[in-house]
Amino acid sequence: MSGGPARTDSGPGEPLAVAVLAGGRSSEHDVSLSSGAAVRDGLSSAGHEVVSVEIGRDGVWRRDGQTLRVTPGEGLLGVDVVFPVLHGPFGEDGTVQGLLETLDVAYVGAGVTASAVCLDKVLFKQLMSVVGVPQVQYVGVRAERLHRSRETVLEEIGRLGLPVFVKPAHLGSSLGIVKVNAAEEIEDALEQAFAHDALVIVEAMAPGLEVECGVLGTRPALASEPGQIVFHGDFYDFGAKYSSGAMELRIPAGISASAREQVRRLALSTFAAAGCEGLARVDFFVDGERVLVNELNTMPGFTPTSVYAKLLAASGVAYAPLLDRLCRLALARHEQRHAYSY
Repeated sequence: MSGGPARTDSGPGEPLAVAVLAGGRSSEHDVSLSSGAAVRDGLSSAGHEVVSVEIGRDGVWRRDGQTLRVTPGEGLLGVDVVFPVLHGPFGEDGTVQGLLETLDVAYVGAGVTASAVCLDKVLFKQLMSVVGVPQVQYVGVRAERLHRSRETVLEEIGRLGLPVFVKPAHLGSSLGIVKVNAAEEIEDALEQAFAHDALVIVEAMAPGLEVECGVLGTRPALASEPGQIVFHGDFYDFGAKYSSGAMELRIPAGISASAREQVRRLALSTFAAAGCEGLARVDFFVDGERVLVNELNTMPGFTPTSVYAKLLAASGVAYAPLLDRLCRLALARHEQRHAYSY
C-alpha cells in the first residue's frame, strides 16, 4: 500500500486502511510501543487493514525497518486514517498533528492547538482558570526566572503549603515527578525537573480520591463512568501506573452520586474548553463534594487494560468498537474541514 491520497467515501462498517504510529522521541517511547501494538491488534480484530509505522528514538519514521519519506498533500501510505498512539513531546504536543495536517490525512485525536495546550501543564491550567474550571493550586516556574528572581519564586511556591509536587510541564505518565515534604528540598526538586524541561509546574497537595473520566466523541461527547485510582505507594507515580499490581481501577468510583455527576460534567466542559476532539482522559481529585480538575490527557495509554479503555468498556463501548469509532470520527472531521474554503 503506497502513494496517493486516501479515499474519503468509506461508509459505516466498511473496513478502513489505518496507519498506526507508535514509538517517538520522548521518554514515553516504550509505553507508546505497547499502546500501538494493542491498537493494531484491536483494529485488525475489527476487520481493518493496519499499516505499522514506528517512530524511532532518533525521530525517524520507519515502515518495516525502512525509512519512510512523505510529501505534503499526498497522504500517508494511501491509508484512510492515521492513529497516532504517541505519548509526550514530539508526538502528543501538536508536532505530529501538524505534520499530518500538511499531509492532508485524517487522524485520530486532538488537533494541533488542543494537543499543544494540553501537553503544556501550565498553559492548560491558565486556560482552565480563565473559563472557571476548579483546579489544584499551582505555580509555573521557568528556569531563567528562578535564577533571576529566586526569592520571589520561592515565596510564590511557599504559599502553596507542603507537601507539593514538582513536575516537568511537558511530560506525561507521571515521569519526573518529585513529592516535596520540606521547604529546603524545593530547589533540588526544581533542578531535577529542569533536567527534563525548561518549564516546571509546582502543584499543591490535593486531598481526596484520584478519579479519572474518559471522554469520547466531539460535539456532543460521551463522558464515561468515573473510575477511582487506588495505589499502594506514596503517590500515583510512573511505577504505580505501569508496574503489575501497583494500581487498581475501581469502577464505579467510591464517590457520591452528585460528585459523580460533577466529574462527568467537568470532564465534558474541560474537554470542550481545551478544544479537544475524539478522545481524552480527564483526571480529578474528589474530596467529598469538592471536585478539582488535575489535568487532561489527549492520548492516554491505549492497551485494553489501560484506564481509558476500561472506563469506556464500563460505559458500554468495548475495545475494538472504540477504536473503530475513533477512526470514523477522524474521517468525519477531515471531510468536514475539506468543506471550508479557507
